[in-house]
Amino acid sequence: MILIVKFFAAIFGFFGIIFGAFGAHRLKRVLPPEVLHSFETGVKYQLIHTIVLLILGFHFDFIPFIERMIASSFIIGVILFSGSIYALCYAKAKGLNMKFLGPVTPVGGLLLMTGWGLLLYYFIVG
Repeated sequence: MILIVKFFAAIFGFFGIIFGAFGAHRLKRVLPPEVLHSFETGVKYQLIHTIVLLILGFHFDFIPFIERMIASSFIIGVILFSGSIYALCYAKAKGLNMKFLGPVTPVGGLLLMTGWGLLLYYFIVG
């Protein structure tokens, strides 16, 4: 599990930088400001959770169930939250209708909150 967490941290960091640069240089020419702002939110949340996953990857052994649940919540949450935002922004830029992805974003956000809540519980209860 340690390698999986570090792998996702590296992947999220790598693509977070690429998506951030893409948004800053290419998308600002083709997306309305409110859509670009949503895209930037996806990048920001992805990069924040990249750092958290890196820290967890070096400090947790992922033997306790709660440690695995924290990391899983963050990984799946980033994929659903940021991934759905990227897809919705792409759809908007291409004139596609992908509104069915709209409900995925809050599910991803809920998983991110779950990860933070579990981390808080882990720190309190130990």
